[in-house]
Amino acid sequence: MQFLDEAKIYIKSGDGGAGCVSFRREKFIPYGGPDGGDGGRGGSVIVKVATGLNTLIDYRFKQHFKAKKGEHGMGKQRYGKSAEDLILTVPAGTQIFEEDKETLIADLTHPEDVLVLAKGGKGGLGNIHFKSSTNQAPRVATPGDPGQERWVWLRLKLLSDGGLIGLPNAGKSTFLSTVTAAKPKIADYPFTTLTPQLGVVRQGDGEFVLADIPGLIEGAHEGKGLGTRFLGHVERCGVLLHLLDATSEDVLADYHTVRDELEAYSDALAKKTELVALSKVDLLDKKALTKTRAAVEKALGHSVLTLSSASREGVDDALAAMSREIAEFRAREQENLAARAPSDTYAPIEESDHQGGHAHDAAS
Repeated sequence: MQFLDEAKIYIKSGDGGAGCVSFRREKFIPYGGPDGGDGGRGGSVIVKVATGLNTLIDYRFKQHFKAKKGEHGMGKQRYGKSAEDLILTVPAGTQIFEEDKETLIADLTHPEDVLVLAKGGKGGLGNIHFKSSTNQAPRVATPGDPGQERWVWLRLKLLSDGGLIGLPNAGKSTFLSTVTAAKPKIADYPFTTLTPQLGVVRQGDGEFVLADIPGLIEGAHEGKGLGTRFLGHVERCGVLLHLLDATSEDVLADYHTVRDELEAYSDALAKKTELVALSKVDLLDKKALTKTRAAVEKALGHSVLTLSSASREGVDDALAAMSREIAEFRAREQENLAARAPSDTYAPIEESDHQGGHAHDAAS
């Protein structure tokens, strides 16, 4: 499936049906009063998080979405039928922005999140509502309210437990293909990975989702290279595994290049739990590896992992370390979710509000 993490769409909710002008006409009742029914409510446009999705590809080739209009009212006090809502499904982690691409409307991160993006127009009133002591035969009804329309941007930030970061060609894709069933493109040149890749790691009795984020370069936070679009995906990761090419001429410079980009993009991103690992260690002799590892640990002030995806040396240790950190991250997320106020949860319109008081099906 092709990956797409951004799309612009046009949405329009349905217009309300018009009220009806009608009079009761039956045998032996020559002067029947008004009996025009109300129009039905137009369909709303609702965005709903769907499990199993990890791309916005459905919105690449179809960009206009319009809900249906409510039916018009009819005689004999028959109300028009309300139109069905139009449901748009998106992956968890989808942000919705106004047309200016800056004003955030909603951030849908949980499976239960549902948002009414455009509310259907209320149905018009039939002439039965305008009867009075001085106007026994009103010939007036109101049209339905128009639906709402707008352009919005959908932007996906992948939800994953762990993320792989590092310079291009640091061995991220090879690591992902080694520990998961994902099959990213792998080659010995920079920018092999052009889109984020996801894989499921099975560690012991549990599992976690790991994302391979395309390589970062100096100036990425300003849009250089593959730019800020992929830095956004890193924001959703709980734990970062920072891979450093052990064969690089200056491993520490590589480390600081990536860290500087994370800090320039977001303070929250820079504060995420980070595990550092030297990759491709099978290409170094033991003496050179020991020297490089010691220099990196001295500069960073903490221990670093070593691994080789080709020989699987150190891979299990790295996964075990990630698994421990991810377990702590998930526990914190559960606490935050439990503390989230009901008003913070997006919910569909209430039935009474959506149906507006005159949403009865047309009488037969």
